Amino acid sequence: MPGGWLALLDNESLVKRRDFLELATLGTLGSMATRTLGSRHLDRIGLQLYTVRKLMEANARATLESVARMGYSEVEFAGYHGVRPKELRSWLDDLGLNAPAAHVPLLDGKLDRLFDAAAQVGHRYLIQASLPLWQRRSVDAFRQVAALLNRAGEAARARGLSVAYHNHDFEFRPLGGIVPYDVLLAETDPSLVWFEVDLYWMAKAGRDPLRYFAAHPSRFRLCHLKDMDQRNQVTEVGRGRLDFPRILRQREKAGLRHFFVEHDQPRDPLASVRASYDYLHTLRF
Repeated sequence: MPGGWLALLDNESLVKRRDFLELATLGTLGSMATRTLGSRHLDRIGLQLYTVRKLMEANARATLESVARMGYSEVEFAGYHGVRPKELRSWLDDLGLNAPAAHVPLLDGKLDRLFDAAAQVGHRYLIQASLPLWQRRSVDAFRQVAALLNRAGEAARARGLSVAYHNHDFEFRPLGGIVPYDVLLAETDPSLVWFEVDLYWMAKAGRDPLRYFAAHPSRFRLCHLKDMDQRNQVTEVGRGRLDFPRILRQREKAGLRHFFVEHDQPRDPLASVRASYDYLHTLRF
């Protein structure tokens, strides 16, 4: 058994031994998995633009052009970098890009402004990217977050939009024996709130996405594709230890429709997103 991925348990003391052994047995990490090739592939590959945020700040149009030339067909925004939504939509149309989703501050209460911008850019999903510390400190706080997401989801539906929640690893740290992510899944209305599963953060927390896909089928409309290296850090898709073929074979059960490459701190953003695209473009599962 490779020593590198044992560090996952050492570094994440929050993971119970039972959950860790289950993760190992199921083979979420690529070093333990059998990589069986199939005939299916991703017909659309997207990019979370947070990966190239510094380039977007410097020249958003040129960055989107570079992304489109690589072959990406979808992008997920994390801020508009001072560009008006209508202008962004014009650029996207010119480049043949769609922007089905954006990370926005859903819980701040300024929903009408978010919905107006979403309609102009062409988003269908508005996603709460994370939570401040004060909303993570108790199970009741997560229940309040779930209630706010339900409220936002109901308002979004009236505008022909949907909302979702994006995970990190803190949602899997038990509070009084209760896993907050499970609270969010249980207390949000499936008809109002979807989930964007970040596969790297879920693996870092020692959780198997397939277990969640089976327990909550069709709740996961979007995902972040990012890999984990031997030091448990983010790396380009295909260069780490996550078994993407195994995970993607369950895309229908999960309900996945949109797949966004992401790297939080790439040394060379364009080289990073190109490497991830090249892997996913040829991936069969």
